[in-house]
Amino acid sequence: MTDKTATLNVGDDSDQFPVLDGSVGPEVIDIRKLYGETGKFTYDPGFTSTAACKSAITYIDGEQGILLHRGYPIDQLAENSSFMEVAYLLLNGELPKKAELDNFSYTISRHTMLHEQLATFYRGFRRDAHPMAIMIGVVGALSAFYHDSTDITDPEQRMIASHRLIAKMPTIAAMAYKYSIGQPFMYPENKLSYTGNFLRMTFGVPAEPYEVNPIIENAMRRIFILHADHEQNASTSTVRLASSSGANPFACIAAGIACLWGPAHGGANEAALNMLREIGDVKRIPEYIARAKDKDDPFRLMGFGHRVYKNFDPRAKVMKATADEVLKELNISDPVLDVAKELEHIALNDEYFIEKKLYPNVDFYSGVILNAIGFPTDMFTALFALARTTGWVAQWNEMIADPDQKIGRPRQLYVGATQRDYVPVDKR
Repeated sequence: MTDKTATLNVGDDSDQFPVLDGSVGPEVIDIRKLYGETGKFTYDPGFTSTAACKSAITYIDGEQGILLHRGYPIDQLAENSSFMEVAYLLLNGELPKKAELDNFSYTISRHTMLHEQLATFYRGFRRDAHPMAIMIGVVGALSAFYHDSTDITDPEQRMIASHRLIAKMPTIAAMAYKYSIGQPFMYPENKLSYTGNFLRMTFGVPAEPYEVNPIIENAMRRIFILHADHEQNASTSTVRLASSSGANPFACIAAGIACLWGPAHGGANEAALNMLREIGDVKRIPEYIARAKDKDDPFRLMGFGHRVYKNFDPRAKVMKATADEVLKELNISDPVLDVAKELEHIALNDEYFIEKKLYPNVDFYSGVILNAIGFPTDMFTALFALARTTGWVAQWNEMIADPDQKIGRPRQLYVGATQRDYVPVDKR
């Protein structure tokens, strides 16, 4: 805390509130006592100017295009770290030493299998169910199978639940995909990496060995790292809000998955790819560029710009390089990919896009990569949920351990009817 205060003047009343300093980022006015001292609330739809918590996990500077996990730049982590290293970092605050990483990786590998009865649970869904619907149901159901890790007051149980969620999410997502195409579930093979194991469970079949392509494995590693955490976004805030009530960790993560499903959040990469398919041909790009520039046209280019980043999304730089590597490795001829590359070129060179800072974002490139690898579009958000689980779990643990945490209870600006008397139905 600094010695600074902020003064609020309303009519003849004047009140002062402390100004708090973080380790980096804007100062924060502490208004916890605002209502008690003034009888007034603040009004902040979307909480875009409100710090709802203290956190030491992830920092974003949208103006400068900076994303740090525990102080480490995202591009350095994506280039050099394994996903297990990043998971350990988010959970524990420091990069692991080799013995710590080996022990953590081994622990995660011991939890990759699902309870066998959950295979029956999958068969209760329609074959054409969206993978996110299945993941919400299955993750929520974990609390019915793992009673030994639902007591949030016990640090040991919290740790076990955290490890289980990180370990089982690839299995849950892969099984959702297998169920949708009628293929048998593939059990984990723990000698593989986190991403290699997921690829095998998704695309392998029992009839023959599955060889993990190192280029694709590396691409998935980067995608998982780039999506592991992103500060207090909608789904992370949902996990925190659910956990503030004391709900068990599996229910909290299921709530986060439900929020992530929205097209304005986790579904953005799916929407971006659908837009590319709508354009369909490079020759039609000028038409859609013109529509995007027309204020009276409701069409919007998906996968460009970002709510937080007012500069180039730092994750997009890594994802662009990854997209180039994957497309070169697979040597795919696809009109959608041709549209994506040309649209990217135009957006990076057109004055309109440069002036408005409408750069291709992480969703634009990740959709292109996942499509090239062979994932159906309805799996895109499920993959996002898989990767983001690590961040959710880290944020959940941080909140439970925070002595200042309280049950979430936003207030409102009421604009409805004032008190009135009930009128019997025959007199209305």
